[in-house]
Amino acid sequence: MNYHQLLQIVVAVVFTVTITCGSIRGRSIEACTPNDLEALMSFKNGIQMDTSGRLAKWVGQNCCQWEGIVCETETENATSRVTEIHLPGFISSDKDLSQTQMSGLLSPSITLLTSLEILDLGGLVGLSGTIPQTLGVHLKKLQKLYLYGNNLSGPVPESIGELSNLQELALHENWLSGSIPLSLGSLKNLKRLLLYANRFSGTIPDSLGNLNSLVELDVHGNSLTGHIPYGIGQIKNLEKLDISDNMLSGNIPSSLTNLTAISVLYMDTNFLEGTIPFPSRSGEMPSLGFLRLNNNKLTGKIPSNLGYLVSLQRVSLSNNKLEGELPSSLGNLVFLTEIYLSGNLFSGQIPKSIGQLSQLIMFNISYNLIEGPLPQDMSSLQNIQTLDLSFNPLNLSTIPEWVANLPSLSRIYLAGCGIKGPIPDFSQTAGGPIQELDLSVNYLTGAIPSWIGSLNQLYLLNLSRNSLDSTIPDSVTKLHDLGVLDLHSNKLTGSITQVFNIDQGISGGSLTYIDLSDNNFSNGVEGIGVGGQSDIQFLNLSHNLLNGRLLSSIGRLKSIQSLDLSFNELASKLPEMLANLTSLEKLKLQDNHFTGNIPNGFLKLRNLKELNLSDNYLEGEIPEGKPLIDFPESSYSGNKGLCGKPLVPFHSHTHIVFFLHEFESHNNADVIELKASLSLDV
Repeated sequence: MNYHQLLQIVVAVVFTVTITCGSIRGRSIEACTPNDLEALMSFKNGIQMDTSGRLAKWVGQNCCQWEGIVCETETENATSRVTEIHLPGFISSDKDLSQTQMSGLLSPSITLLTSLEILDLGGLVGLSGTIPQTLGVHLKKLQKLYLYGNNLSGPVPESIGELSNLQELALHENWLSGSIPLSLGSLKNLKRLLLYANRFSGTIPDSLGNLNSLVELDVHGNSLTGHIPYGIGQIKNLEKLDISDNMLSGNIPSSLTNLTAISVLYMDTNFLEGTIPFPSRSGEMPSLGFLRLNNNKLTGKIPSNLGYLVSLQRVSLSNNKLEGELPSSLGNLVFLTEIYLSGNLFSGQIPKSIGQLSQLIMFNISYNLIEGPLPQDMSSLQNIQTLDLSFNPLNLSTIPEWVANLPSLSRIYLAGCGIKGPIPDFSQTAGGPIQELDLSVNYLTGAIPSWIGSLNQLYLLNLSRNSLDSTIPDSVTKLHDLGVLDLHSNKLTGSITQVFNIDQGISGGSLTYIDLSDNNFSNGVEGIGVGGQSDIQFLNLSHNLLNGRLLSSIGRLKSIQSLDLSFNELASKLPEMLANLTSLEKLKLQDNHFTGNIPNGFLKLRNLKELNLSDNYLEGEIPEGKPLIDFPESSYSGNKGLCGKPLVPFHSHTHIVFFLHEFESHNNADVIELKASLSLDV
């Protein structure tokens, strides 16, 4: 074949392709069928706002050229029909992902699109109305229906069960109510059924066990009741089952052991009872990686067979009524990264086999009956980041040295573990950057060590409810990442100035929670706000020996919601700048020596829900207006010079007696007669 012959063939192919493309393009620009056009225009007319601007481009008769619309040509009559609608709320581009809004009603005329295969209106948070009752009758070709993340209400129509081609049904995150239709069990091709975060009630239909093609079933976050259908265990292809956060009861069906493809199983936050029935033998549920059974009423022991779940990565059994010793077979779960066992009745000791879990990053067994000692084998947990053994009768004489040597450990919770003596030196042995340290409710004595300031990534420090004495070390000012400081209920003395001088770094500060109550601190209140801790939301300095004056710098605590300075010896006028704390919900200043008037600016504290100014030396009239008049008399009692609502009015008997006593020395008969007529104490 010579060059010219080859060139002729290429030209012929190009010509053919051009003609073909032209004919296809020619058919695609034909006007829509009347029904399709009517359906789309009705949908557009039901939308009052479209921030994406897509519907504004829907003009003319050629709907197949409109943005978000896909058409195909039907061979039998050579007409173009709408087969896909893609108008998602989230629009992705090469640069970013943006969310748009469409506000309005979903038009029932959408059912006129009888060739529709894909309807995607997911994530349009302003789209309201109901799902058309006849949707399943008319849209027989529908394969994917995405109406999630809208504002739809009402029931799911039974007619959806007639969509025999449906593969994905996503109706989650709406306000849909009523029962889950029994007819859904007829959707033999359905792979994903997402109904979570709605208001569905009633039971999970037994008919869902017929959905042999189902890969994902998610109905969490509803109000479903009754038992888990036994038939769900027959869905061989099921990979994800989430029925959490409902009101389901009864036992966990043993049929779930048949789910050979299951990888995610969430049944937490229900009222499930009985024992954990799976797996019954080795080889069952071989792909299960994520298991949540927490927040139920499960009883019995952790079955030793749980060690057969060889793919398990995360398991939560917390907040049940499980008991007995932890099985040593837990050490067989070599891929385990997180285990949550808190809030049960587990007893005995932590098995040595836990040390075999080389991938473990989270171990939480708080609020149980676990006894000491801790096995030395746990020192092998080289990847552990969070260790929570709080509130167990471990009766540790001290914290084992290997705890501080764990190279990845950053969160240590040993509250209520019976630890005695001084705080051990973590700064010298800590293998990793400690971010959270909770040693509260123990028997710690001595001083807060100065090395605490070397934990430069510390965010939470809780040493409350111990017997620590001495002062707060100056080194705490170096904790520039500190967000939570709780030292309440100790025997600490001296100044609190260091806390308000903490170097909050370039970022401007993260300290949000401070509780120094129930100690013997005596000074330092002048430092409140001086350091510019504008992020503080909770500050409790009550039940100390604090004296001195509150300065106007307290008005810099713009984010504060709860301020408690009660039961101290503070003696000053109430700073006018307190009125700037408009986020305040709780203000407790009782049992001090505050004097003067209540500032009129307190009327700006509109968010105030709790106020106590009692037992001070305040005087004058309470500023009249909300929220001050909404609090009970007890909020102001014990201030002899204070008057106004809600206290007894100024012209009350008490004030009349005070007034008349001024004239008593004159022994005026009229005065005595007036007091008698008012039934006053003469």
